[in-house]
Amino acid sequence: MPLFLLYNKNMTINGEKLGAFIIPTGIGAAIGGYAGDAGAIARKFAMNSKLIVNPNVVNAGCFSAITDNMLYVEGYSLNEFFKGNINLEPVKENKIGIIFDKAIPQDVLNIHINTINAVKCVYGIDISGYEVTDEEVGIEFFINNQGISTGNVLNNATLLRTAQKLIQQGADALAVVCMFDNPEDDNPNYANGMGVDPVGGVEAVISHYISKVFRVPCAHSPAFSDYTITSQLVSPGSAAEYITPTFLPCILLGLRHAPKLVPDGHISAENPDYLIMPYNSLGAVPVFEALKRNITVFAVKENTTSLNVVPEKISSKIRVVDSYEQCLEIIENHLSFKR
Repeated sequence: MPLFLLYNKNMTINGEKLGAFIIPTGIGAAIGGYAGDAGAIARKFAMNSKLIVNPNVVNAGCFSAITDNMLYVEGYSLNEFFKGNINLEPVKENKIGIIFDKAIPQDVLNIHINTINAVKCVYGIDISGYEVTDEEVGIEFFINNQGISTGNVLNNATLLRTAQKLIQQGADALAVVCMFDNPEDDNPNYANGMGVDPVGGVEAVISHYISKVFRVPCAHSPAFSDYTITSQLVSPGSAAEYITPTFLPCILLGLRHAPKLVPDGHISAENPDYLIMPYNSLGAVPVFEALKRNITVFAVKENTTSLNVVPEKISSKIRVVDSYEQCLEIIENHLSFKR
């Protein structure tokens, strides 16, 4: 039996719902705007539903909140999925290729190579290899006047050349590590659990480039010249980023089982039963497309962001809930299937 038929058959037999739990990157989300601080919540939903998540939800430095019941899909591919332009094919194991920015100093690169070997040893992840870009990538990042994290990639051509090389070598998914300046001056309050992650926005831009051109699962991890671990106490929401010299483990764990991006069959935009978004960040492609397809969209009031796109600006069909716990209770006990 084809995998996609088996998937839909199991959904029917087991009564399993399919949901999407999205928190956009770099918009100062009160929950999910830091280092994996939405992960524990997402795991509760994944106990009752197959769950599509974007990397921002589960990435947490040397930790990951990913579970076997989650589908790890970066932002550009999420948009394409909800538009109906691609489908998701669950996989048993991806071969992961890793792109390193030529700007990364050798000592920092060595730490990342040690990290790769540690993750391979502990988890048995299949790393097909790594390549260093032929030129420096050139990353700029900043927080704009609307309080949104964004930035520029000055040399995306070198990323694309390196990605092509790794794919030709057999990689099914790509991890990208680019060199960043130290971000502390851009948001000194981030360690205290306030404000916007200053590098999150441009990280999304990087993964978008790769996914758009090659249609493979992709995620980014920043590298910094200062890889010391702080001894100062920080906010629990930010803590995962302050106890590790590299954030590479979480994206390798996410990409390990990230679904293939395929033209048809398997899981389509018609399959989700629900989509969960922060209360005031509803101007996203998945929201509009979900509403078109009569997928239930939840806006969670306890999770606010730097944006101001609230339900009344979008559609009366959006279901407003006070908390993620209330949303979970509705999904568990009251949300009926479209199928």
